[in-house]
Amino acid sequence: MFITHLFRKRAGLAALLGATLLAGANGWGAAQAAGPDDKQKPARGGALVYLEQQAHTNLYPPAGGFYPNGGILNQITDKLTYQNPNTLEIEPWIAESWAVNADATEYTFKIRKGVTFSDGTPLDAAAVAKNYDTFGRGNKELKLPISEVINNYDRSEIIDPQTVKFYFKKPSPGFLQGTSVIGSGLVSLKTLALPYEALGDATKIIGSGPFVVASETLGRELTLKVRPDYNWSPAKLEHQGRAYLDEIKYIVTPEDSVRIGALLAGQADVIRQIQAYDEKQVEDEGYLIYAPSTRGVNNSVVFRPDNPLVADVRVRRALLHATNTDEIVSTLFSANYPKASSIIAKTALGYVDLSAKLSYDIEKARALLDETGWKFGANGRRQKDGQTLELSAYESLPQPQNKETLQLVAQQWEKIGVKLNVLTADSGSAVMNNLDPAKAPVSPAMVGRADPDVIKSQYYPTNRNVLLQKGGNSDKVQAFVDEKLNALLDQLASEPDRTKRLTVAGEVQNYVVDQAYAIPIFEEPQAFAAAPYVKGVSFEAVGRPSFYSTWLAPRR
Repeated sequence: MFITHLFRKRAGLAALLGATLLAGANGWGAAQAAGPDDKQKPARGGALVYLEQQAHTNLYPPAGGFYPNGGILNQITDKLTYQNPNTLEIEPWIAESWAVNADATEYTFKIRKGVTFSDGTPLDAAAVAKNYDTFGRGNKELKLPISEVINNYDRSEIIDPQTVKFYFKKPSPGFLQGTSVIGSGLVSLKTLALPYEALGDATKIIGSGPFVVASETLGRELTLKVRPDYNWSPAKLEHQGRAYLDEIKYIVTPEDSVRIGALLAGQADVIRQIQAYDEKQVEDEGYLIYAPSTRGVNNSVVFRPDNPLVADVRVRRALLHATNTDEIVSTLFSANYPKASSIIAKTALGYVDLSAKLSYDIEKARALLDETGWKFGANGRRQKDGQTLELSAYESLPQPQNKETLQLVAQQWEKIGVKLNVLTADSGSAVMNNLDPAKAPVSPAMVGRADPDVIKSQYYPTNRNVLLQKGGNSDKVQAFVDEKLNALLDQLASEPDRTKRLTVAGEVQNYVVDQAYAIPIFEEPQAFAAAPYVKGVSFEAVGRPSFYSTWLAPRR
């Protein structure tokens, strides 16, 4: 059954969307949902229709940081440990217990018995060792990159069939939490033997999770089926055994209006990436908004100091103080998007309040530019030595209302005589251009992870390298390296003492803001909407959905 016309209510009016969308396999149509009933017992069966804004790219687990990738991997893979999203404590999962030496250079895990991958092979110590040897060291022949959540990895040792030990070249205090994240999903040896380019095909990902990939139309649709014999969920979860749902159908639906129209018409059950301006309409119709925190590096604008226009810290500070984040948040977003007060979220481990350093002060911004010799020209733009202070940034499609955010930043910078061009491009060319400081001296950025190592992931040259330091992922950088920043990031990832480590996290936050490398805008959630008959929706510690305990109540 196909729907060729979906209707969406806005201000009491029905608007024709003219979209084509596959109807849900549950066959419920657009009937009225039953009211909430906390006493209902979970019902087994049914298919969940989940609309995703973007197609997944690659499902090699360390690539799971991209939310469309993680939303799939979270259903088909398990992790060694489970991070409780409420307490952030690390709890048993595939590892039933573990031990860590005093300086965090050796970790020993006891593996739960009886766990198998969906191809029938055992998830034992040997399989875990192979996963982490791959994630920790990469595989150049297969082009499998090193995981950004694993630092200082050396090797594994199989002690016995259910015990594996990991050794690190120097302290790696974030490793235990790193075993709980989406990038550490465990996959079969058959999957690990494939080259990176083959892992965009979801059918090649063999995990041990509660669902398995049944079919895929690449870039458009993906169907997961329940694994009937699944019986190894995190030990402290109330729900044990197989998942309640029989099936999950992912449909890539780029248009916001189509996703919302399908939800309100009863043709979809859960949608990701609901924009802030649509929240009230959805809630007024009796549907639910979920906005779990990503608990990591905030949605920010970052600079590439290898570009001479932003190489002077005073220019970057001027642009920081010319950015009115209160206006951005109040104009474009809702209460689910708190204004940033540091480079990481308030809910992130190691957070330090830097509000005083992030003040909006347009007179200070103008004075800083005057000081650097950038003077107003006849056209109202800042000029120096025959150059105009004109910058460019590419919008980031995964980030909510990013184009509109950058456009509002551009309007604010105009007040101090700086031009910001907000550019769009196909994903391939945007990625390449974003690696060139000459083409993209300004860039949007964020990353979620509930551990201080997330800061290193964002800024370190061999990780995401958002500042584009030399020696990282860009061959266009000529000279820029910040040795002090990198030393702090190394210290952050290698300090075994928790108190000292959190102190270093604060030092990094202060340093990044003092150097005006980033302008934090807001704390980014992952925003979902769901029908009220969808029960048991949950999210891991940084906002990716888990449908293991999700079930569908009757509608009337």
